[in-house]
Amino acid sequence: MYKISNEKLPLLFAAIAENMDLYMPLHKHGQVNYGIWTNEEEPALDALNAVKSPKDLFFPQSETLYTCYKEGKKISIDPQQLCGESFAVFGIRACDVKGIEVLDRVFLADPVDSYYQARREHGVLISRACHEPDVTCFCKAFDIDAAEPVGDIVTWSVGEDLYWKPATEKGAALTETVKELLTEADKTGEEAVEAEKEQIRAITGKLPYSSLSLDYFKNTPMQEIFDSPKWDELYKPCLACGTCTFVCPTCQCYDIRDYDTGKGIRRFRCWDSCMYSDFTLMAHGNNRKSQKERFRQRFMHKLVYYPENNGGLFSCVGCGRCVNKCPSGLNILKVIKSLGVTEDV
Repeated sequence: MYKISNEKLPLLFAAIAENMDLYMPLHKHGQVNYGIWTNEEEPALDALNAVKSPKDLFFPQSETLYTCYKEGKKISIDPQQLCGESFAVFGIRACDVKGIEVLDRVFLADPVDSYYQARREHGVLISRACHEPDVTCFCKAFDIDAAEPVGDIVTWSVGEDLYWKPATEKGAALTETVKELLTEADKTGEEAVEAEKEQIRAITGKLPYSSLSLDYFKNTPMQEIFDSPKWDELYKPCLACGTCTFVCPTCQCYDIRDYDTGKGIRRFRCWDSCMYSDFTLMAHGNNRKSQKERFRQRFMHKLVYYPENNGGLFSCVGCGRCVNKCPSGLNILKVIKSLGVTEDV
């Protein structure tokens, strides 16, 4: 394990940025979101979570797949070049790392999505423990440890120092390029990190949603959950705005469209939402014709369908973004508690 003082972090960032693009949470337009670090940008190192997760560094909100050209009767296809350059993501929290694992099981399963795969192979995750989890966090309910996130490199902020621990070959390789800025952590430093972990876990254990039970979804037959009469009331506050799906680190729905550039036809994919009435709309119509059906689909996928097909892994990571952003105050917590938990929040 290594450490570096907080005042030297700009030097660390500059050293990383010499060799690859470095993404991190930045203050922009009154919000915090991931962007490329430069000396002119203002890092948001104290922010717990960005508005959006770093999901779109691996699964972009919009990306070109290929472009078709026609000259006379000749048609040519120009595929979009795959990511070929390494990049680093600094400050990613445990919940968002888990979100990437959820996406991995979708996009890296056969048939592998080559666009996503290339970004995952070239991306280096520098995760950061949550010094003080927020009241809307409930990652503990999904067995995520905010004190010790997974990553290629794991970091902890303790006092005036950042502690740095490479955990994979990619992490060790990046560490070698900045090693002159790092110092070996002594026993006192390692003990300070352990104390920090215990403090984080103590805070997490006291959060109001940390003891949220998922037993109902683990032990109840799928059809019974699907047919629950509670869906008839749960969906009613929903505005179908899709905000929850766009801030969610695990949502993976997308649409594929063609755009006439005037010089060719560009095929691109972009994020979509199962909450929209035209999602997967075909000539015969939409199989899910009511907002209740679309609402139920979203949460059945998070809590039932995905874990059913992925060894019990839920497609929610407890980041709390939907809790903070839903304009109707409707979120996955209310769904979980209404369907399967009786104690008061």
